[in-house]
Amino acid sequence: MSVSTQWWQEPVIYQIYPRSFQDSNGDGVGDIPGITTRMPYLANLGIDAIWLSPVYKSPNDDNGYDISDYRDIMDEFGTMADFDEMLKVATEHNIKIVMDLVVNHTSDEHEWFVQSRSSKDNPYRDYYIWKDAVGFEEDGTPIPPTNWVAAFSPSAWEWDETTEQFYLHLFSKKQPDLNWENPKVREEVYDLMRFWLDKGVAGFRMDVINLISKDQSYPDDPAVAAGAKTDSLVMAANGPRVHEFLNEMYREVLSHYPIITVGETPFVTTADGLLYTGFDRDELQTLFQFEHMGVDSNPDAKLGKWNDTRFELVDLKRILSKWQDDLSGKAWNALYWNNHDQPRAVSRFGSDSPEHRVRSAKMLGTTLHFMQGTPYIYQGEELGMTNVFFDDIKDYNDLEIHDSYEKLVGSGAVSHDDMMRYISASGRDNARTPMQWDTTENAGFTTGSPWLKLNPRYTEINAKEALADENSVFYHYKKLIELRHAHPIVVNGTYKLLDADDNQVYAYLRYGQGESEGQVLLVISNFTDAELERDYGYDLTETQLLISNYEDAPAGNTLRPYESVVFAFKA
Repeated sequence: MSVSTQWWQEPVIYQIYPRSFQDSNGDGVGDIPGITTRMPYLANLGIDAIWLSPVYKSPNDDNGYDISDYRDIMDEFGTMADFDEMLKVATEHNIKIVMDLVVNHTSDEHEWFVQSRSSKDNPYRDYYIWKDAVGFEEDGTPIPPTNWVAAFSPSAWEWDETTEQFYLHLFSKKQPDLNWENPKVREEVYDLMRFWLDKGVAGFRMDVINLISKDQSYPDDPAVAAGAKTDSLVMAANGPRVHEFLNEMYREVLSHYPIITVGETPFVTTADGLLYTGFDRDELQTLFQFEHMGVDSNPDAKLGKWNDTRFELVDLKRILSKWQDDLSGKAWNALYWNNHDQPRAVSRFGSDSPEHRVRSAKMLGTTLHFMQGTPYIYQGEELGMTNVFFDDIKDYNDLEIHDSYEKLVGSGAVSHDDMMRYISASGRDNARTPMQWDTTENAGFTTGSPWLKLNPRYTEINAKEALADENSVFYHYKKLIELRHAHPIVVNGTYKLLDADDNQVYAYLRYGQGESEGQVLLVISNFTDAELERDYGYDLTETQLLISNYEDAPAGNTLRPYESVVFAFKA
């Protein structure tokens, strides 16, 4: 790790999913004025920046990730004047705004695509990826160029009757992929980025940014050919020109602004991570990798992510430690348990039981925030919000959930009861149920009918209760942020895993550098509901206890259920 840290390595970033955060006008949908009213709450937590999921104009086929106008605001979320006011209020609270840049695809209602599909000789035709059919079935049905499966539909290719060609969409058929091979497309993207940066936003989280370069030979997906019930996103990941495109983006735009950049990059290794975020690469600063998000994946590839299997701690430690070790001194991590696409961490990696929820939520926060990298907090994580179980598939909103239910239950691969259990464990709507502010009707999220049902546990888990309890998850996260700001070792220290084969306790060391040289942190987290004995060879009576998730001091080498402690001492 370079001892001289950059400012963008220091913040703690809070993700807001606007649709579910705070509704200001009673229409049941969260909005930008609602976010503005909650800025004092976020300032109290102590975060440095907000990553804002898409607020651009969109027909909402995929909750805003299908953009029809990059320079306007979705009607449900407010106006550009509302955005400018939010940015102003955030700045007054010393909070930066990071936008979600979605440029692998647009909405099919974007003017570029409306023009593109109108005729083969339209100037916008090559803004998207169009291919001829490779043949026709006996009944005249056109055969797609490849066997690729989209994330939300059976094929990644949609036939267009007007021009008699297929267009590529790795996600919904209403999300056609942009053709990054076309330099005009790239300049359009760079121009819209400048539009937002000139407004004063502090950077971008870049949606599936490593999918933008496709292998121009478009080979078939061998996994689909073998019968796997999965999408074909991997076929577009880390394509032949992706680093050329990102380097060009850096040269043309990113290098001209003091900003934060983080790329969402599925299907990457640590070697890929060094290429995307290497300190000498002039591409991105940080990335979201998904390897640890697959630690509890179903061993049956035909079911993809859908299961309720409990993870093994040794596997989680191995994955997280690999990213810590391999990027150390060369590139930079993004640290996260949750986001809008993942189930709630306390239900997944801790315990959401009434007895252990608070303790295990604090434990997970401590384990993550003391690693090397930039920590992300997803809305409600600081309250210990949990997964939800809805009895009826109609109560779920997510495209992925409904598409997977239709594929797996419809084909008989999974029973209805099993699939509903899997959705509760793995579904994206776990993260998207409305924010739980208080115990009033609809949890203080809206005075209207919420766009997605609330988690019924809001009466016990909400911000009002948390703020009134000095031992709440909220105040534990607040202290984690304060410690990061106060102790440079949390940012610049190197990492060393202890006892890799321990399947119950996650323990590691951080060694200070530069101004923190000679300092050591020992982080110990019990991932079980059992009392355990562990001895790491340090005299804990000679150390400073930085933080604990119990109200009283730890008892020697005894770890209580879900106990998490951080000790500081001199090497």
